Amino acid sequence: MNAGLRCRAVGATLVGSVRTEVAPHGPRRSSAGVTLVEIMVVVGIVALLAAVAVPSYRQYTIRAHRTEAKAALLRLAANQERFYLQNNQYSLDPEALGFADGLSEQGVYTLEIRTDAGVTQDWSATATPTPGGGRNGIDQTVDTECTSFTLTSAGVRRATPLPNGANDRCW
Repeated sequence: MNAGLRCRAVGATLVGSVRTEVAPHGPRRSSAGVTLVEIMVVVGIVALLAAVAVPSYRQYTIRAHRTEAKAALLRLAANQERFYLQNNQYSLDPEALGFADGLSEQGVYTLEIRTDAGVTQDWSATATPTPGGGRNGIDQTVDTECTSFTLTSAGVRRATPLPNGANDRCW
């Protein structure tokens, strides 16, 4: 036996002057990367997480953008009272109350003002999603839980439709 080469009793063979290791189940393969199966498992897990996360995130953003309607109605109420103090009547024109084109700040909601007993008595303002979305690209017409928000001069807050306590969830 060559003095420069050593052999182990099990699993080592000497072929010429080259030493090779033999695993108990055949030659040992080096694992220098990942297999296609491993990549597909990772892709499947990522797809599953995305399938769960994207709808949840979309619902979160819809709820978050409802604040524009609520903020616009509360600002409109404050401006109505200011208008009433100066003119002894309420305004039915959102533009006179500081809402350009009758839209909320980003244009996501369209504002409408009505009266039941006359402009000297009361008002009711409704914010509905603007078809096509606002200036920020947000389209709230996909919000089926809270399709419109209403605030009255008496401070009554409503959201429609009203199934299963939507008023509490919307406001």
